Amino acid sequence: MSGEGLTQAVPAGEGAGRSAADVVASEWIKLRSVRSTSYVLGAAALIVVLTALLTWQAVSAWDGLPAATRARWKGIAVEEYFLPFVQLVIGVLGVIAITGEYSSGMIRTSLVAVPRRGRLLVGKAVALAAVSLVAGTAVLFAVVAVEAWIVGDRAFPGHPVSLAAKAPLLVCMGLSVMVVALVGFGLGTLTRSTAAAIVAVAGLTFVLPALALGVLPEPWGVRVAMFMPANLPDQLAGWTPDEDITQGPFARSAGLPPLAALAALAAYVVVFVGTAALRFSRSDA
Repeated sequence: MSGEGLTQAVPAGEGAGRSAADVVASEWIKLRSVRSTSYVLGAAALIVVLTALLTWQAVSAWDGLPAATRARWKGIAVEEYFLPFVQLVIGVLGVIAITGEYSSGMIRTSLVAVPRRGRLLVGKAVALAAVSLVAGTAVLFAVVAVEAWIVGDRAFPGHPVSLAAKAPLLVCMGLSVMVVALVGFGLGTLTRSTAAAIVAVAGLTFVLPALALGVLPEPWGVRVAMFMPANLPDQLAGWTPDEDITQGPFARSAGLPPLAALAALAAYVVVFVGTAALRFSRSDA
């Protein structure tokens, strides 16, 4: 996170008397003022461009295939394919929302403006949650809309339903993106290292899901995979995942009822942000 413009984005003067709403507003201004936020959101937007390119390439290949080959064609829904990427990119935003202040030293200025550490951390988390929820959901809706526009009325694998029918699933996916951003925020607070926290977020979104299904014996692989962030949206929305995708980071495992999936998402936030809050309240800036 660049320190340029950050000093003006952190109001001072009222200190401990500032309300929670004031802190959230200040953190929102700070988050949108730094260059790194624009870079991360720009990277998220590039996922939509990549969707268009890959879909166009796949459709071009599909149009040239004989019917027998088309019948054997296997595809994963585009939102399922790109969800881990969106989670990772917005998770990086969560990391740098806090590690950038540590690396620039601006965390001390923030604590002068808001001496109550718990209120400051909650304000940061709320501002980040709002941005990541809106950004993640918007990117996923755009990904599906772009694919639908390119595919048209073709009977293309992985493209069986309309955007409206997928809306509940996409909202749940956006919620999972927000959760991963908050996990990144918690990891950044705990490690105070941008690189270490980003590696940990990448492990959660890509490495652990693949290891769960590829290394752990049954039924433990599926049981662990059910709790991975990329798997929880399907279960929260009551959506049946593609049974053809059984291995790797894009594999989908179902089995949790919606309330259990929601509880699992909440647990990620409670564990990572809660642990981060404990360290933040007890350690020096």
